[in-house]
Amino acid sequence: MELKQYFRIIVKKWWLIAAIVVIAVAATGIKSLYLTTPVYEANAKLIVNQSASADGGASLNAGTIQTSIFLINSYKEIIKSSAIMNKVVQKYPDLKASPGELAAMISVTSANDSQVMNLVYQDPSYTRAAKIVNAVSMVFKEQIPRIMNVDNITILSEADTKASPGPININPVMNMLISFVVSLMLAIGLVFLLDYLDDTVRTEAEAAEILDMPVLAVIGEMNRADLKTRSGTSIPNQKVGEGKYATLNQ
Repeated sequence: MELKQYFRIIVKKWWLIAAIVVIAVAATGIKSLYLTTPVYEANAKLIVNQSASADGGASLNAGTIQTSIFLINSYKEIIKSSAIMNKVVQKYPDLKASPGELAAMISVTSANDSQVMNLVYQDPSYTRAAKIVNAVSMVFKEQIPRIMNVDNITILSEADTKASPGPININPVMNMLISFVVSLMLAIGLVFLLDYLDDTVRTEAEAAEILDMPVLAVIGEMNRADLKTRSGTSIPNQKVGEGKYATLNQ
């Protein structure tokens, strides 16, 4: 099939392609704006550093920094443990969250070779998310000396409960753009599939190719206006054909 034939197929069914794309984009826009529950994200930063020594300070060297970095992997698991989450629920009952819910929704990350940990909590209410992530940070800082017998956690920044950030799961423009591209590809694919399944002979070339015979004559499509006589009377019961092809054996 030549490129021109592909183009003709698309042009012939342009209305179907347009309808699919418009419906898909409109549905995506409606879902993004009206049917999606917004989710907000709050984060707090903690730093793992060397605790002060008895003589007034601890020297900062590669060994102590590397030890702090190694501890972060353990701290990531400790933060989500029941030892921390149960304390959060007990100390902050106004959060109205279970230990399991807190552990499931909070995430802890850290960059490679960094002593900074980032605590992130997602919730339909940003204020609640900020309160929870701050509560977990405070309880973890208080409990880690008892659990690990070290005091090397410092809160770098807390989540601002008065901030008004946008939801992280709603981006109508991007969602509609993705919907446009995907629906356009699917619509074009559907048009080509329908054309492939349609075995109707439409042109002289198709008739000659299928029958392997040359086209002798072509009868064009006629409408009722073409069937009027010279006197102006029409033939009411005349059947109108779509066009016939006459062929001749070689």
